[in-house]
Amino acid sequence: MALLWLLSCLAFASTALGCGEQDIYPVLSGFARVANGEEAVPGSWPWQVSVQEKDGWHVCGGSLISSRWVITSITCSVSTAHLVVLGEHDRGNNTEAVKTLSIEQVFTHPDWSPETKEFDVALIKLAKPVGFTKTVLPICIPPEGEEYTGLELCVTTGWGLTRNSAFFSPNKLQQAVVPLLLNLDCEAFFGSTISDTMVCAGGAGASACTGDIGGPLACERYGVWYLIGVASWGSNTCTSTSPAVYSRVTTFRTWIDGIVMAN
Repeated sequence: MALLWLLSCLAFASTALGCGEQDIYPVLSGFARVANGEEAVPGSWPWQVSVQEKDGWHVCGGSLISSRWVITSITCSVSTAHLVVLGEHDRGNNTEAVKTLSIEQVFTHPDWSPETKEFDVALIKLAKPVGFTKTVLPICIPPEGEEYTGLELCVTTGWGLTRNSAFFSPNKLQQAVVPLLLNLDCEAFFGSTISDTMVCAGGAGASACTGDIGGPLACERYGVWYLIGVASWGSNTCTSTSPAVYSRVTTFRTWIDGIVMAN
């Protein structure tokens, strides 16, 4: 068993829930949008991370994948000067029982290309293990090469702008039910820039926007949520009729396991 999952199992010793399971269930209308968004049920996406400046400014999203590790986007430029905030819903509410952790180290994929935007994935090692609660739980990582057909329920979440013209991102976590697209269909929006290391979702009245970068594209199978995408890039205008592009997690599983086992 890979060390990543061994650590997750040990961390779950104090809870009956496994990775990708929630103690607080989401309510999904099917018409939710991060751009022009719909507020999520507080605590219903317990793996959602906010990477923040020390003054509380939200920089990027991320996903908790074990008690010590978070996955995000390289384009977020995360460093040890940032903080990782877990269990947050309303960033304007100072009474929430959030967990704020320092960052020990950031690992970026060695094949990252700023020109093609391939391999846009980074791993954050937290300064100490986080204790799991109802609102702080990890998401599952799918096996290398596993296929998702588009028949699954898939959701993207984050505190990104609700419209391109907005001056500030929303305080409350937003959610969007999004369809998966074939890469060939996605190229109709962006040209021939969609590689096998990417997956597209949205464009049917829902999409991600600035501030959602690094956050999760999660799909449900048999009652368990799997992280299949890390928000990477998309339309410059954040239009809900254009899909967003995510780094395809199933192409990075070997790299993820290798970094975790070595560190």
